[in-house]
Amino acid sequence: MPPGVLFANNWTLSGMRLDQNSAVLVLRFVSANQMLQPTLVCTFKIKPCKTRWMGLCLIFCLFFVPVLAKEFKVRTYPAILMLKNNVKYNYPGSRTKDGILDFADRVSGPLVRSLSSTRLFQHAVSRHKVLVLYVGATSELKANVTATAEELIIHTSFFSASREVLPKELTLTSLPAVLLFKDGTYLTYNEEQDGDLRSWIQRERFPHFSLIDSYTLYAMGESGKLVLLALLEERHLCAESLKFKRLVEKVATEHKEKYSRKFYFGFMEGSDYIDGLIMGQAVVPSFIVVNLSSDTFFLPPGPIETELHLLHFLDGVLDGSMESLGGNGFSQRIRRFVYETRMTLMPVFRDAPVLGCFLVGFPLSVGCIFCYLCIKNRPSSQDDASEEEEVPLLAPSLQRQKKGTDKKCD
Repeated sequence: MPPGVLFANNWTLSGMRLDQNSAVLVLRFVSANQMLQPTLVCTFKIKPCKTRWMGLCLIFCLFFVPVLAKEFKVRTYPAILMLKNNVKYNYPGSRTKDGILDFADRVSGPLVRSLSSTRLFQHAVSRHKVLVLYVGATSELKANVTATAEELIIHTSFFSASREVLPKELTLTSLPAVLLFKDGTYLTYNEEQDGDLRSWIQRERFPHFSLIDSYTLYAMGESGKLVLLALLEERHLCAESLKFKRLVEKVATEHKEKYSRKFYFGFMEGSDYIDGLIMGQAVVPSFIVVNLSSDTFFLPPGPIETELHLLHFLDGVLDGSMESLGGNGFSQRIRRFVYETRMTLMPVFRDAPVLGCFLVGFPLSVGCIFCYLCIKNRPSSQDDASEEEEVPLLAPSLQRQKKGTDKKCD
């Protein structure tokens, strides 16, 4: 299959055969959604200039294709899929040009790439924000790394190298070993302390401090850690926003040993996602700690002006003295349903008031008519009581009539 760009329909992929050196990047979104269009245009302009993309075919599904959605089990849109050797990889990251290109580059190559020289090792470390490196010969641990890479290659790059390739200042107590490089340093995997390898990589694959979008925040929630966010403006940061950003970065850097196992640190531009989480309007700039595993969040009890105030807030979250808000209980689910319904209908009433009145009024009218008919056809309790009273009144008259008939017969 030659490299290129295709616009897919119901029959494009059904008749396509992939060899072992081919990969397909499928970008799917409905025509009404314009979120990905600028990113995709930039991606395709850059793609042909890169030699490493030879053998990669990009397929656009600009419209909803039921056959493809059923075949690849696509439930949410827009979706970005990578097909390689009859295996589907779903891209979960942010919809940016660099993110899509890095994802396609990771998945199209080997699961665990080999580094044969120190120069290649230094290039890989400088190019990737986070990478996992296996050091040593073939072993059971390497097989575990390969199995983990099959699941986490959509998030992180995996490499392998011998001890001679690594710099001398990089110390290893034993071989084989698994290292995770990020933030200019590295972590060494210890099975006794860190537990399962996959879970360890899933927890540690995020930088200590970074820009966090909705996709990254959702992925962080799967690790079970808390996330401290500084909510900032999308553009033109004010002096207070810059202060909050520097404060979170300072805590993440200087107190890494104390909080890194419990917290992620970062900043978010805009508060749209947090507004949906707290079901209200978040203050910008501000601090918030979120726990997406339980949909709870924590707000500071007062203004945070210094590093000491922020540390006190984090300690209160850990020891339970800070009140947790939100959650996924029954009452919160009802409240969230009402909130999402209101947020869905508000744009309709604003842009098309007549349509909004019809969408709300028609179901309510049908429901009222149905309830009225049910109440009207239901027998009343007074009618039942009157029927019970008539029975004993008629009984004596029947008895007298029967006695009269007996006398006539005599």
